[in-house]
Amino acid sequence: MPRRPSVLELHEAGGAFEALEAWLADELSDGASADVYLGYGLSETLRRERWPSPPEPCRLPLLAARVNTKYQVPGGYLVRGEWQTTWAPEDYAEAVTEVRAAIARGDVYQVNLVQHLSASYDGDPRALDAALGALHTRSFHADAYSIVSGSPELFLARRGRRIWTKPIKGTRPLGIDVDDEKDAAEHVMIVDLERNDLSRVCEPGSIRWPELMVQHELAGVTHLVSTVEGTLRDDVTLAEILEATFPGGSITGAPKISAIDHIARLEPVGRGASMGAIGTVHANGDFDLALTIRTFAVAEDRIHLWVGGGIVWDSDPLAEIEESWVKARPLLARV
Repeated sequence: MPRRPSVLELHEAGGAFEALEAWLADELSDGASADVYLGYGLSETLRRERWPSPPEPCRLPLLAARVNTKYQVPGGYLVRGEWQTTWAPEDYAEAVTEVRAAIARGDVYQVNLVQHLSASYDGDPRALDAALGALHTRSFHADAYSIVSGSPELFLARRGRRIWTKPIKGTRPLGIDVDDEKDAAEHVMIVDLERNDLSRVCEPGSIRWPELMVQHELAGVTHLVSTVEGTLRDDVTLAEILEATFPGGSITGAPKISAIDHIARLEPVGRGASMGAIGTVHANGDFDLALTIRTFAVAEDRIHLWVGGGIVWDSDPLAEIEESWVKARPLLARV
């Protein structure tokens, strides 16, 4: 019987995590590792409301995995023309107002809203790895698309039975402190959500948070960062871990399922390569997965970028628009 190819691509959300786990078991020998990309669209299975999902701006798989290989970084590419935004500022501001109304009704406590930008692109997408320089963290390159991430946020890491996440909430330009009540409230909500997610796969009583709202300078901006960790149960599988934790709470909101429904209703375009995860899974079960924030996708001769932030009751629409641009500017300046 012929061996399956060493690249896995899935375009359906149902059963995707189990399929990934089976593929890794077949493909990875001792000491080997795989590059893994998880698209935000895998959260479709969690939705309760049945209105249509927003259209995707480019065709990407929902999940992709490839046995780790090295490649030479080429030079030469060109972003042509102006960056175009899918969401007009006044429409984004109106969506912030709608989230605040949902919070007032008690539907949700926080919703992360994401803006999409795109431009024409000419050249080899792998050159973006070098262009991002110190901001570059992870990539997944295929024949028809490339995903290049400058994410500073750890979605999930595992070493043996220890598992941890490092949620980020609260953003300011580099050198400016993150010190207001709105950011603190937003951050604590997500830390609580991550504690709850990890408790579904960890031993009772093992969840702790050794770092809470510590200021870090990451990816050209200032952030508040926490660490939440726990001890995995002996029998837990990779698929169970991902089902319990994906997508990351800091890019959905809280409660997670309600936030996912609001995202599908309000955002005018799909999240594509953003707000999922990208990283490495090792044959021994250890892994490092970053959230795909600050992430570019190149497909069909266009380059795409998504940026956003968490909306809470005391969010100001204009301030939220500016926060998203604070995150985008260091990346756009490099490409």
